[in-house]
Amino acid sequence: MTFDIACMKGVDTPFYYYDMELLRSTLAEINDCIAGTPVHVHYAIKANGNPGILKAVHEAGLGADCVSGGEISAALEAGFPATSVFYAGVGKTDEEIKLGIEAGIGCFNVESVEELEVISSIGAEMGKKVPVALRVNPNIDAHTHEYITTGLEENKFGIDLRRLDDAVDKAVKSPNIDLVGLHFHIGSQITINEPFAILCARINDLTAHFREKGIEFKILNVGGGLGIDYNDPEANPIPDFKGYFNTLLSGLKLTEGQEIHCELGRAVVAQCGSLISKVLYVKEGVGRKFLILDAGMNDLLRPALYGAHHKIEVVSPEDAGSMDVYDVVGPVCESSDVFGKDEKIPTVRRGDMIALRSAGAYGESMASEYNMRKLPGCLFVG
Repeated sequence: MTFDIACMKGVDTPFYYYDMELLRSTLAEINDCIAGTPVHVHYAIKANGNPGILKAVHEAGLGADCVSGGEISAALEAGFPATSVFYAGVGKTDEEIKLGIEAGIGCFNVESVEELEVISSIGAEMGKKVPVALRVNPNIDAHTHEYITTGLEENKFGIDLRRLDDAVDKAVKSPNIDLVGLHFHIGSQITINEPFAILCARINDLTAHFREKGIEFKILNVGGGLGIDYNDPEANPIPDFKGYFNTLLSGLKLTEGQEIHCELGRAVVAQCGSLISKVLYVKEGVGRKFLILDAGMNDLLRPALYGAHHKIEVVSPEDAGSMDVYDVVGPVCESSDVFGKDEKIPTVRRGDMIALRSAGAYGESMASEYNMRKLPGCLFVG
C-alpha cells in the first residue's frame, strides 16, 4: 500500500486510513469467485461498522451478518435489504429479537434450544412466523487462537450435536418457526482450508441424517473465519477467496435449490485499513529503545487482547537506509499497551508517522475511550 501523505496533512493522529480502491478490488474478487454459484456472502459487520465501509460493501451487493440490534439498525440504515440481513449471537435480547422480526430480516441464527423457545414465543405474540437457522457446534478444532475459536464443545457458541435432534424437532413443530437452515462458525483467522473441508464433511453427515427423517435445509451457512496475511500485507493484499470458495463448493453435497451462505468480515476489510500514529518520543531504555506512539491499545486492541501482531511501517522515513530496533508502545497506562517488541524498522524521530497495517478489521470497531482518550478518526482515500 502506498500512503497518500498529502491527504494526511492536517488530520489529527491517531486515525484509521482506509484504502477504498483496495476494498473495492477485494469485493470485486469475492463477486467474481461466487458468480454463477449458489454461494451468498454476508459481511460480518462486527469487523468494521464504519458507515463508509458499509456503504461500499452494500454497493457491492453483499448481505449483512449482525450480532446485535445496533448492527441490524446500521445495516438497514446503510441500505442493506432486510432479507439479506442475518442475525447471530448467543445473547439476543427480547428487544433485539422484536427489532429483527419487525424489520423482516432474512434469518435468525439460533444458538440454543432456550433461545429457540423465546423466539417462538415472541413470534406468536407478534403473529409472525420467524425464519431460523440452528447454529450447530460441530466440535471442530480450527487451529486458531483460543480467544477466537468458536467450534469446540467447550465454547459457548451453538447447539451441541447431542441436542441437535431435539432442537430440530422443536423448530419443525413450532407454528411460529420457519426452519430454513443450519448454521456453523468454527473460528477466525483460519489460514488453511483443511478446517473448512472438515466442516463440509461434518455438514454432509448432518444433512444426510436429517434427510432420512424427511427434513431438508435450504440454507447451509458455514459462517466465516477466512484469515489474512498480517505479516506481509503487500504480498497478499487480497485473501485466497478462490481456494476458500472452491473448498466449500467441492466439499458440500448440495441438493437442488440449496444455498451456501458465508459470513466474511476480516477477509473483506482487514487489509484496506491501517492505523496511522505519530511518534511522541524515542526513549532510551536499559538495553533497548522505546518508540512511544500517540496511538494506544484503546485505538487498536488486538495486540493487548490476544497478542496479535500488526506489521509496523514508517510512513515516510527521512533516511530509509538507516535501521534501528525498537519496542513500539502506546501511551495508555497498561503494561499490555505494546504493539511490537524488537521491531526492526527505519530510524525514526519525534513527529514521524507510523502505520500499523492490516487494521481494517477489529480496529476501529473495538476502539474505546479508555483513559478518557478520544476515539480515533478516519480518512478514506481512493
